[in-house]
Amino acid sequence: MINLGVKKVFLPKWINLVRCGFLLLGLILISSWKMKLENSRPLWQPPLWEHPLWGFFGHQRINRLAVFTLPPEMFKFYKSHIEYITENAVNPDQRRYALKEEAPRHFIDLDNYSDTLRKKLPTYSWKEVTEKISEDTLNRHGIVPWHINFMKFQLTEAFRKGDVRRILMLSADIGHYIADANVPLHTTRNYNGQLTNQVGIHGFWESRLPELFSDNYDFFVGQAEYVKTPQKRAWQAVLGANAALDSVLVFERELTNQFSEDKKFGFDERNGITTKNYSKDFSERYHSMLKNQVERQMRASIKMVGDFWLTCWIDAGQPDLGKLLGFQLTKEEKDADDAEKKSWLRRIFDVRREGDN
Repeated sequence: MINLGVKKVFLPKWINLVRCGFLLLGLILISSWKMKLENSRPLWQPPLWEHPLWGFFGHQRINRLAVFTLPPEMFKFYKSHIEYITENAVNPDQRRYALKEEAPRHFIDLDNYSDTLRKKLPTYSWKEVTEKISEDTLNRHGIVPWHINFMKFQLTEAFRKGDVRRILMLSADIGHYIADANVPLHTTRNYNGQLTNQVGIHGFWESRLPELFSDNYDFFVGQAEYVKTPQKRAWQAVLGANAALDSVLVFERELTNQFSEDKKFGFDERNGITTKNYSKDFSERYHSMLKNQVERQMRASIKMVGDFWLTCWIDAGQPDLGKLLGFQLTKEEKDADDAEKKSWLRRIFDVRREGDN
């Protein structure tokens, strides 16, 4: 045996016991910390209005209900893919930080234009408006009505070619933009009340109120109808939403003056997460003051989505969708879709927060 010249040192038993105790305590703490890291959720998260909106809830409900406005020639096809159209209603929101061109498609700040120009904008095609205003300026102030019209042409072409994958994708997307065009706070630079000390009002109107009260809304909007002038219809939606903007802001400000901070806000627990939110009492009072405004805008969105789907199909020559009923995404297509969606999670661009528009 090789003697390394190391002298053994014997410590008292009580010191060894203490060392073992600390070692055992350390192992317990590390194990506990790892379990919390892997399994637990934070006890508090930012307010709901900083989370995705017409919520994901509103966008998905609007797309889903629009299916039931369609005629029999379309209904069976759309009903067979209703889960896809519902789930993918939120794709444009998820793309906003990954694609530079995405954010402007969701809104238009009408108050950034003079009264004279604002009256003329609905009469201009995209080609005409870009000859008068730079694309940079248009994108900065939002392009939702023109983009709805652009999406209409894309969906019509997908129907004409019988491209089922694009029919479904574009149907889900155009439903999202149409719903956004019907939201009053998507039509102003004061999109989240940040200019009037009302920060958070966007998510309050667009997400909190529908989640609390939409189960009692009447969503029977009748049958889809052909749209003769799609761009004009898109502008009608935007201008109608903008006309409701004053009520959205004024009523919230009046009600805030009647509530203390602790009465205006409360805390909700969802899936083990505590979230600051507008209180139910404040929400009920505000919803009552608006006199069914949120319901009207959701109904308008549902009807308009169905109308545009029908219009695209008719303009494509009313192809027989029965021949497309057996369509299923291949594994490669599903993998490609999943990879694309994961790429959207990369927040490359600094744009308006989703809770803001």
